[in-house]
This record gives sequence, structure tokens and C-alpha cells, in this order.
Amino acid sequence: WGKFADFLQRLLISIVTVVVILVLKIVFKFDLGVLMFTLGLIAAFYWLWGPVLWASLRNGKYRKYKYSGFWRGRVLDVFITEELTGKEETVNNKGELVIVENRERRINLEVGDETGFTAELQAPLRVNHKGLAPGQIAEMLVLSNKSDLSSIDQITDIYIPSRELWISDYPYLQRDFFISASRRLRQNSQEKSRRRDRNS
Repeated sequence: WGKFADFLQRLLISIVTVVVILVLKIVFKFDLGVLMFTLGLIAAFYWLWGPVLWASLRNGKYRKYKYSGFWRGRVLDVFITEELTGKEETVNNKGELVIVENRERRINLEVGDETGFTAELQAPLRVNHKGLAPGQIAEMLVLSNKSDLSSIDQITDIYIPSRELWISDYPYLQRDFFISASRRLRQNSQEKSRRRDRNS
């Protein structure tokens, strides 16, 4: 559903659209029967179906990739920046126009592995990010249009298993399934290394 302000914005869009449709129907005698009713119904519930539409469009950008792979590496760097999220124009007590910049503190996480692959992800800063430090294991999905994943086109949310912490601005993954797959892969890796130790 997003932030409360986003919900209010969607609700306002619904109300304004319904009012416009009613004005068209009543004042201008613009009546298309079932079509007008359908448009009114769709507009009235925009606040409800809007998030589903926007999430589907956002997720669609990730579904277009043919291949994905589980990636495990380490946190290389963690730093905080302030990003401009919007500007508001207001008037002060003297009647002068004042531009207020809305800034948001964001965490920047750089991850990499022994092959030289590195990626950076930025997300809104949360209190639970305090424990992040270079050297921690980081996991994510990498997406590509090449079957050998030689060229990584996109990355998903980053998971830090030692802190049970997700870093992202939007949850692209079904996190419970990802954690389950991560545990299985870790167990398989440990079993293989035990077998190697026994054989040597």
C-alpha cells in the first residue's frame, strides 16, 4: 500500500475522477450508459487496485530477463548519502517564496565476490542497518539475458544472512522462499566440503 501520503494521493485521484465523471454526466448530459458506469467504478476503486498495477509494472521490468542466478559474495563498503526526494514551494511570513528541499538519508551498499564482480544498491536508511559492515556475507539474485550470466543486467534485494536483514527500496523477491533456498544451498555447500575433507 505504500506510505500514508501515497494512499491519500490515490484516494484523492479516485474522488476527483468520480467527480469529473459525475459532472460530465449531470452538467453536460454526457451519458454513455454502461461505459460511463464502468469508468466510474474503475476510477472509484483506483485507491485499491492502483498499488497492484504499479507493482506489476515494476516487477515486469525484472521478469523480462531470461536467466537468473543465486549470488553470494561479501559486503565491500557501506556508506550513507542524502538524496533529494522532492521540492516544495511555500511562502514565509514576509510573503516571500521559499523552496524547501525534501531530503532522505539513504544507505549505499557495495557488494562483490572473488571474480571481481561488484554491484551497488541504494535504499532508504533504516535503524536496523546499523549493524552492516564490510566483510559480511551478502546474497541476492542476479538477472541476465545470457545463460552463462557473464553479463549481469540487474540485481535484486540484498540479503545479509548473519543479520537476517534485507536491503532494498522495494521487495522484488518472495523473501521466505529466498531464505529457504539460501539455507539449502548453504547446507549443500557444507556437505560437499565435508565430503572433500573425508576424501583427502
